Amino acid sequence: MAKYRSNRVVLYASAFLVIILVLFAILRDNANSITLNNAKTILKNHSVKSVIASDEYIYLKTDKDVYKIASSQVTPEMFLDYEVEVRSGSSFVVYLLFLVLLLGGGSLLFRWYQKKDAIAKNKNTNNNIFGSLEEQSPIESIKSDVTFSDIGGISDVKIELEEIIDFMKKPKRYKSFGARMPRGVLLVGPPGVGKTMIAKAVAHEAGVPFYYQSGASFVQIYVGMGAKRVHDLFQAAKNNSPSIIFIDEIDAVGKKRDGQRNDEREATLNQLLTEMDGFEGSSGVIVIAATNKIDVLDSALLRAGRFDRRVFVELPTKRERESILVKYLDKVPHELDVKAVANMTVGFNGASLAALVNEASLLAIRQHDFQVTIEHFHQVKDKVMFGKKKLQMLSEKQKEYHVTYQAAKAICATYFDLPFEKLLLSNEKLTPSTDEPLIKHELESRVKMFLAGMVACDIKYNEHASSAKVDLDEAKVLVDKMLKEYGMGSFLISNESEQEVLMKRLYEETKQLLDSLPEVMNSVEAVLFERESITKEDVKKLIDDI
Repeated sequence: MAKYRSNRVVLYASAFLVIILVLFAILRDNANSITLNNAKTILKNHSVKSVIASDEYIYLKTDKDVYKIASSQVTPEMFLDYEVEVRSGSSFVVYLLFLVLLLGGGSLLFRWYQKKDAIAKNKNTNNNIFGSLEEQSPIESIKSDVTFSDIGGISDVKIELEEIIDFMKKPKRYKSFGARMPRGVLLVGPPGVGKTMIAKAVAHEAGVPFYYQSGASFVQIYVGMGAKRVHDLFQAAKNNSPSIIFIDEIDAVGKKRDGQRNDEREATLNQLLTEMDGFEGSSGVIVIAATNKIDVLDSALLRAGRFDRRVFVELPTKRERESILVKYLDKVPHELDVKAVANMTVGFNGASLAALVNEASLLAIRQHDFQVTIEHFHQVKDKVMFGKKKLQMLSEKQKEYHVTYQAAKAICATYFDLPFEKLLLSNEKLTPSTDEPLIKHELESRVKMFLAGMVACDIKYNEHASSAKVDLDEAKVLVDKMLKEYGMGSFLISNESEQEVLMKRLYEETKQLLDSLPEVMNSVEAVLFERESITKEDVKKLIDDI
């Protein structure tokens, strides 16, 4: 910015200098002074082309030069043979140039005052911004109305946190044993498992003030404001101790320091570390933080004395899903087996289950049904998992290929009992990806399911469509993991050719399976042509009948 301003000053100064030089060049008198005798000689020789008279001088202009002589030295008789041009004392060009100079100087002066005023206003604006930042809405506690009974499927987590709740209720009991309350509890788990609700439930059960902040709220534009926000948060909690501070998505402010400059983030993190390092002798304040990226957190934040306790909140198991669904279905009129819904929601977190129940309820209302049934859940499950997708406009031939492709996937998934409840013709994915430990044959079954559609099209039409790319990519990734990460190949360290060998074997085994079930293929294809959907139960009946 300073360099830009200096360049502007140089430009303005240069413009002024050019104007002055132009004026000097135009106004400067270049005529040579001569004596009276010289003037008479020039006039007598008739070499003078024009004569110009001014108040002070008479100018004689020849082909080569311009001469001047004082007006007081000459007489009118000397110029009887010439037409004398009289020049007035003021020149239009001179006035014009002076006007340009005046306007230029005035505009520069105006710009200078304008810029000075803008700088003053900007300074006032910055002061107002910092003032408003300093006067942000005061940090106040919120009243939590969430209880542990409102959260299903967290029995292990509840046991882990009940000790902290008891400590906050009866601190003297623990202090008499020389025990101190953990300074921090880190809730670690994937998104949507209920980490925020758990923190609110702890605050409600303990009956203490609850201060909620997201990690992103500490990330400020102006240096020092994030650290101030952290200080204000802890100060408010200390003033109302015992209390709980909950920092959601703490990885936004607590990432590892990698040596690259980021003064504001590091200042904020340092302030957080300082505040957690003892609370300046105050007691009764505990920090609960949530993250789904514990691997990116700074090691100083994870050491003992800061986050003393880590609680891992995983995706709910089948029994926990049942418990969660019972909570969400409590006020929903329904006629269904909750266990059946729990079976069809492998890989769902608490938030997804809440969305599933809500979507099923909305569908029942749209269809003017009096109760939510299992069929409503079948229809909305894929919408919650993968999003609503409209079936592309396909030609009759393309639809035949697509029906064959999807029918083979449904048969293979049913045969190997992979987790799915219903297949829609518009689905690209049939079963959710999972990080649960799987045995080698289970992984191979999933790969066969990914290859089934392509295999069926190759059998029936001797070619397949480009839409097989999605499943083929997933099959390649899974095979690659089996060989390189899980050590499920012929050797613990696989070679490049082994992946091709395994893919070829699984392709051939899938082909043998589908070749042995032609009647089932025809039946499933017929159902898909008619309804554009089929359930796992329907496919299972067709396989059992054959």
